Amino acid sequence: MKIVLVSAVALVDVDGRVLLAQRPEGKSMAGLWEFPGGKVEEGETPEVALIRELEEELGINTWESCLAPLTFASHSYDDFHLLMPLFVCRKWEGIPTSRENQRLKWARGADLRDYPMPAADIPLIPHLREIL
Repeated sequence: MKIVLVSAVALVDVDGRVLLAQRPEGKSMAGLWEFPGGKVEEGETPEVALIRELEEELGINTWESCLAPLTFASHSYDDFHLLMPLFVCRKWEGIPTSRENQRLKWARGADLRDYPMPAADIPLIPHLREIL
C-alpha cells in the first residue's frame, strides 16, 4: 500500500482557538474540516512543506522554530496509508485568508468534535484539547 506523507498544523490564536479549513467541493472528502497543511514533496522535510503550504493556502508565513511537534496520525484509507505529523504553531506573520476556496473557522478545543473531519484527523483531537 502506498504511504502518503502529509504535514498538518494546529494554528492556535491568542484566544486559544484552532484554525480549521473545510475541504472544498471537487476535492476528495469535500465538506470535511481539517487542520491546514498538505503533502510533503520530494526533498522536503515536514516542516518545510508546512511552511510552503501555509503560504500557498493561507497567505501566512512562519518559521521552523515556531513549529512544535505534537503528535501524528497513521491511518489506512482504501487506496493509501496516511502518515501525518501534527505541529502546533502559535506565531506567524499575516492573517490567515482562504486562497483555495476553503472555508476557514476558528474553533475552541471543546468544540472540535462538532466538526465532521476525515477519519485520520479525529484521533488528534484529544491531544490538542490537552494543550488548549
